[in-house]
Amino acid sequence: MASNPFLWLLLTVIDTYIWIVVIGVILSWLVAFNVLNTSNRFVYMVGDLTYRLTEPALGPLRRVLPNLGNIDLSPVALIIGLMFAERLIVWAFVSLGFV
Repeated sequence: MASNPFLWLLLTVIDTYIWIVVIGVILSWLVAFNVLNTSNRFVYMVGDLTYRLTEPALGPLRRVLPNLGNIDLSPVALIIGLMFAERLIVWAFVSLGFV
């Protein structure tokens, strides 16, 4: 499946973005439970980077998904959407004969 370099690149970018979303979620939990302090410069920089990378995708999802109080389902919806996009891209490459 990874014989096509463009397919490999697309799947790697999507997988990396999924990991950035997961890191952002875990970091936000650790800050919320006072395990990490954002006055630490490194923690702040990582949190700011993950926020800037994920907020363009998570913001519109938050406006569409129902408000469940303190539970944010937008990262779950984004990860499911990205996994669907991966499968769709692989299917398209196989259907078009590029793999």
